[in-house]
Amino acid sequence: MTRLLFALFALAALVASARVAAEPATLWRATELKVSPATDAASLAPLAEAASVEALERKGGWTRVRTEAGAEGWVRMLMLRYGGPGEAKQGESGISQLFNVARTGSSGAPVTTGVRGLDAEQLANAKPNATELERLRTYAATREQAATFAAGGPLAARQVEYPEEASK
Repeated sequence: MTRLLFALFALAALVASARVAAEPATLWRATELKVSPATDAASLAPLAEAASVEALERKGGWTRVRTEAGAEGWVRMLMLRYGGPGEAKQGESGISQLFNVARTGSSGAPVTTGVRGLDAEQLANAKPNATELERLRTYAATREQAATFAAGGPLAARQVEYPEEASK
């Protein structure tokens, strides 16, 4: 029984890995096609909102894409929409959707990320926390520590006003 399960699992993995075709996607917002997966990378071309691309590879928060014109580069992963919510591609069965999740990490369902801030009431009722302020001060570097760190790396000297050190 164990051998049969192992063989089925190996076969499923082989089928999933053999499916390396590009995945169609649409840009939900205008963006830049980048040379490499980095914000400060050079831009290859501007991409319009709703442009169709093929998703080829993922790396961190970036996806390598091919445009309809054949240009390849990188865009932020969250700029892409892979079909409608819960929408299966034509001819896809539940099994192939399962393999797609294993292969790409995407079920086709939309994912939302964000940052929660403070609301007006929380800001109005905020109170200082002396313990946390003291803890924060322990992270400050002295002038000597900063100079030693700078001398140990490829940093250039630069004159910056340094605050008076708090007595401890």
